[in-house]
Amino acid sequence: MFSTSSASAIRLLARTSARSTLRAPTSRGLAGLSVARNACPRIAGTGRLIFGTVLTVSFALATTHIYADAQAESSDVVIDPNTSITFPKTMHIPSMVHIPDLSLIGVGVRTVSFLGIKVYSVAFYADLNNPALRIPRSGTPEEKIDHIIQNTTCALRVIPTRSTSYSHLRDGFMRALQARLVLAKKSEALTPQDELEIQSPLRKFKSMFPNSKPLEKHQPLDLLFLAPVVGEPRNVIVCDLGSVQSDWLARELLRAYFHENGISPAMKHNVWKNIESFGTDTRRIA
Repeated sequence: MFSTSSASAIRLLARTSARSTLRAPTSRGLAGLSVARNACPRIAGTGRLIFGTVLTVSFALATTHIYADAQAESSDVVIDPNTSITFPKTMHIPSMVHIPDLSLIGVGVRTVSFLGIKVYSVAFYADLNNPALRIPRSGTPEEKIDHIIQNTTCALRVIPTRSTSYSHLRDGFMRALQARLVLAKKSEALTPQDELEIQSPLRKFKSMFPNSKPLEKHQPLDLLFLAPVVGEPRNVIVCDLGSVQSDWLARELLRAYFHENGISPAMKHNVWKNIESFGTDTRRIA
């Protein structure tokens, strides 16, 4: 369970950006995606997210902006072939809250309308070294992705192909969540009480995105979904904007990218291809 200081640190992390550096890969699959093991040093405390006193001044002095190294070699990045936007193979987030290095699993473009207008490129990252993962290589891509979504830290990096606004992306996320809510009600996966409890996190998530602030072309927007902690709602952090706690929101926003065609069919297809031969016995993406 989070202490008061740890909860404050997560809120502070949400108000700043986190830094994603390109690390030397420790293992590669056929797609050349790196899986760094224990690459993120523990800055404070023990356990996945359990730590002691957090010094606000020290935390504020820590470098906390997610970025892709402009000097990185081509072997350290993956390029979305539809947009030429690059993504680091390993996302590293220095923070007083221990966050593991995340491995890139797949990238793809999001298009809208029958004209196929390219809106943004999106990448899916996850902590594949989490001991909570139990994934046999024989599992289907659907089973593997859903197990990853439910059991480990994940992230989405969205990079617009043209200048847009936070509200435009927010509306897309909200439509996806509302569609997941309708689907859950039809399948009777939610009780009326569950639906009522979801409304507050949904409102908070929506309110975090500014109405008029622009999101410039090629400026990344990172959404971080921390691993589940027993007895605590799951943390969803939109870097620079805020955080919200909700198991349902964390799980269903990620699932929206992989249900049927998904929000980005290209990203879903790339993830499926790369994860097909993945298993926790090897922890290699191929």
